[in-house]
Amino acid sequence: MNKKYGFKAYFAWINICIIWGTTYLAIRIGVADLPPMLFAGIRWLIAGVLLTTILILRNYSLPGIKDLKHLAVVGILLLGFGNGLVVVAEQWLPSGLTALFLSTLPFLVVGMESLLPNGPKLNWFIILGLCLGTGGVVLIFAKDLNITVDTDILVGGLCLFAAEVAWAVGTIYWKYKKTDVKPLMGASIQMLIAGTLQTLLGLGLGEQNSFHLTQNGIMAFIYLIIVGSIFGYVSYIYTVTHLPLSLVSTYAYINPVIALLLGWYVLNEPLTFTVFIATGLILLGVALVKRGSFTGAKE
Repeated sequence: MNKKYGFKAYFAWINICIIWGTTYLAIRIGVADLPPMLFAGIRWLIAGVLLTTILILRNYSLPGIKDLKHLAVVGILLLGFGNGLVVVAEQWLPSGLTALFLSTLPFLVVGMESLLPNGPKLNWFIILGLCLGTGGVVLIFAKDLNITVDTDILVGGLCLFAAEVAWAVGTIYWKYKKTDVKPLMGASIQMLIAGTLQTLLGLGLGEQNSFHLTQNGIMAFIYLIIVGSIFGYVSYIYTVTHLPLSLVSTYAYINPVIALLLGWYVLNEPLTFTVFIATGLILLGVALVKRGSFTGAKE
């Protein structure tokens, strides 16, 4: 697997580390004015139509029926449930707490993958890296943990847990279920499938009655379609194809750091000494996971 590691794969990983660190804010802005399922569904539909059209014009082949089944499974798991439930949860949860909760995703992905018969086995580099990364994120967002637990917070937390499970299963499925579809075309078809189902669900729930676009809603749509969906999700599908999942999943540790830097730059939120210490722990954790991933690949 080592021979597949290259600049493009690492560049795509850096993309999702940065891009998805900014989307928590955009989602939070969007769900303040728009119903969750139509907001998520229309986003993925538009992104899917745009990307599929561009790829067809560039002579990419559409997937066959056999591959379409696998793309549907991944699209529904990653985007339909994984992203969709995060959007639902952010109706009630602050973005900081959401980022903290989702930072446990690497444990879920790496743990599930290690249980597979041919999956990579855990080593101490990976375990220590995951622990340091989680510790750093907890240190950053410790102030958010004193939120009074009520029904909305509980429902939001359950949505995030279900989203994590769906995202982990979908990621592992895509990693090991080989198809003849190019990663870009695969991502675009997944967007179309998930977006269609989410939109139909939103219409079935009557969300169209409360769908009123505002200036903030339009800006959130544009940003999430172009940056979060086309650039971010395509980068994710590419990295899952070319890099170890133990390394890919560490984006969940970087995202909260990006969210903090964005808050400092846009909202003038303070950067404390604690933040710098936590950021160091996270980066050290990522470095250890990277080392452990290479070690596992050589065995």
